[in-house]
Amino acid sequence: MNQFGRNFRVQIFGESHGVAVGCCIDGCAPGLKLSAEDFHEPLLRRKGGTPGTTPRTEADEPVFLSGVFNGVTTGAPITIIFCNNNTISNDYSQFQNHFRPGHADYVAYKKYKGFADYRGGGHFSGRLTTALVAAGVVAQKMLQTKIENVSCSAKVIAVGGSNDVEAGITKAIDANDSLGAVVECVVKNLPVGIGEPFFDSCESVISHIVFAIPAVKGIEFGSGFTAASMHGSEHNDAIIDETGTTATNHAGGINGGITNGNELNFRIAMKPASSTPQPQQTFNNESKSVENLEVKGRHDLVIALRVPPVLEAVTYIALTDLVLSNLDF
Repeated sequence: MNQFGRNFRVQIFGESHGVAVGCCIDGCAPGLKLSAEDFHEPLLRRKGGTPGTTPRTEADEPVFLSGVFNGVTTGAPITIIFCNNNTISNDYSQFQNHFRPGHADYVAYKKYKGFADYRGGGHFSGRLTTALVAAGVVAQKMLQTKIENVSCSAKVIAVGGSNDVEAGITKAIDANDSLGAVVECVVKNLPVGIGEPFFDSCESVISHIVFAIPAVKGIEFGSGFTAASMHGSEHNDAIIDETGTTATNHAGGINGGITNGNELNFRIAMKPASSTPQPQQTFNNESKSVENLEVKGRHDLVIALRVPPVLEAVTYIALTDLVLSNLDF
């Protein structure tokens, strides 16, 4: 079902070219100050319009339908919507039957028996990450009432295999083709003890919601896949004081599924956006044959450029849910 969390529950809804997208949040404490201003900075960072991103921009002004009264949360479920006004739906009519390779067009058609909204990718669109960012704003406020000075920061560290991000963006623009990227996330000032062994490990819960971000194909914590080629004596993080500080951080701040008091560090791999301007051969369900497809419309060449605030948001959501599950916090 379309819900994440046990104690801090988040649902997202809407379609890219529908009336609105939004989220419903249950489990938020009463009395937290919350206004439209709180959403402006992270949503501005998520917007397109910069080189390598879609020219589509929306106002993204939050409308509170429930759970907020006189500028504070009430304790009831919070419902927030963002209206869609800048849509050009005609660009997508061909994808109703001529499925974009790499996209969700085909699986959406099959799963929902031809009734799925195909405009702008419908419910599968990156437009839905607006709702994730909004839920993250609320989660951050909740988490910071439990853990003082906790902070989360994400940034793009590689594009198209190059650690020179600007060069990677230029490469995508010059080729007129989409490129994948790597985004890194660091959480500071987490105490020891967040997470559980096995199924509700800190890595498991974060990974679960991270894959709600469209185009994510992989995640690694600490040294990640590099650890597969290391000796144990090299990979082990030596504890150097009674607070659990370690000399290195190959574990990424987590041992046994539980935060160890060091920086939580992980990276995600993002595939190139499926809607590339390059011509491709793909199946047309109307003619029942493979035909040339040229994707028109407004799309991201490097979709990862808009992901850092989304990654921060989902990390705040996951950590908030874990903290509320632990009676010690």
